[in-house]
Amino acid sequence: MNADHQLKTDVLAELAWAPGVNADHIGVTADHGVVTLTGHVDAYWQKLAAEKAVGRVQGVKGVTEEIEIRLPAHIKRTDDEIAEAALDRLAWESAIPKDAVKVKVENGYVTLTGEVEGRHQWEAAARMIRSLGGVTGVSNWISLKAQSDTTTLHDDIVHALHRSWFFDKDTVHVSAVGGKVHLTGVVDSWVDRQTAAETAWKAAGTTSVQNDIRVS
Repeated sequence: MNADHQLKTDVLAELAWAPGVNADHIGVTADHGVVTLTGHVDAYWQKLAAEKAVGRVQGVKGVTEEIEIRLPAHIKRTDDEIAEAALDRLAWESAIPKDAVKVKVENGYVTLTGEVEGRHQWEAAARMIRSLGGVTGVSNWISLKAQSDTTTLHDDIVHALHRSWFFDKDTVHVSAVGGKVHLTGVVDSWVDRQTAAETAWKAAGTTSVQNDIRVS
């Protein structure tokens, strides 16, 4: 059995095992470690769950996601209904300042704009919208307010990475200009690549992360 065939088998097994993922209508191909997902699911959050499950499989170097969302008739919503529900949910989130996030909905696809203080607010806004009934996709264009002092940003990220058993000084390289962070290097898995980016985002002062880390 060649490596790609084994990888496809492992991905299918992970999709079947992952809670909340209905893999009955998901197709999988693998080419030199890059996995492509096709087919359809019933909800946007299932699409994200499938992609996350694939990233956990050893040997995955990249993921191309072409899954279509086919909403069942009983959970279809008008754009106005989705927008109203999104604003209501955001209003209940204490971590997000009132009126900081704007919502636009087109054919079920939600675009978020506005400005917040930190990454945790940025993530919270998108997370709350993804699970709404009728949503077919979410683009998070919320910007982060620039911090006045980013002089320790590079060192803060490097120290955080080295505290993790995933990384050592020769694994991931960090450069930072202002709040803009650039990651390079080589890691063992897709999950490690994502973890490095998430670590960089957690540093106070980070406003963007360019992740050019390769998976070996």
